[in-house]
Amino acid sequence: MEEVGIVKSVEGVTAKVLVERKSACDKCREGCHVSDAGALIEALNIAKAKEGQKVKVVFKSYTYLKGTILVYGLPALALIIGAVLGKEFLPRIFSGADPDLLSAVGGFGLFILTVIAARLFSLRMEKNTEYKPVIEEIIE
Repeated sequence: MEEVGIVKSVEGVTAKVLVERKSACDKCREGCHVSDAGALIEALNIAKAKEGQKVKVVFKSYTYLKGTILVYGLPALALIIGAVLGKEFLPRIFSGADPDLLSAVGGFGLFILTVIAARLFSLRMEKNTEYKPVIEEIIE
């Protein structure tokens, strides 16, 4: 995945780059500051770009795939597993309760726990430079 943007500031080995805002930016809040002007992202500055230069920013595809699985795949799987476990095991603990209600509680409970865990994990990974986008080249 590649984006073209303008370097707004340089801080050591990283730079803040303003890239065009996409429709997906409205739903995503991962490490970007979204405004009407665009999305401000932090990227590794291996091209040694300076403030005001137009650059090509590359997002590693495996990182994007890992993030997608973490944010969407695991919570969806947890919802299904929680629903099944809730229907099978929670009626043994809560004997008078409706099994369908317990299934919903189990599914949404495990879903919420997984979303929280994924958010905490993504905050920790955000600090890791391996997962940051990279400024690959200066265009102008």
